[in-house]
Amino acid sequence: MKKQEILRYRLEKNRQKLYHLQKEYGLDDARVLKQSMLLDELINQYNRTFYTNVKKPTA
Repeated sequence: MKKQEILRYRLEKNRQKLYHLQKEYGLDDARVLKQSMLLDELINQYNRTFYTNVKKPTA
């Protein structure tokens, strides 16, 4: 499995977890904030991976 595919899988799993935590505890809960920050970091990792592979500089 490619790195991008693994990151997409992790993104989806963490997105679902965030949704369920928010539904159960509300937006103000520390668990929701922590999960949101984790999801943000995964999104950043995915974007760095994607743009590294797609936007290679031309020499």
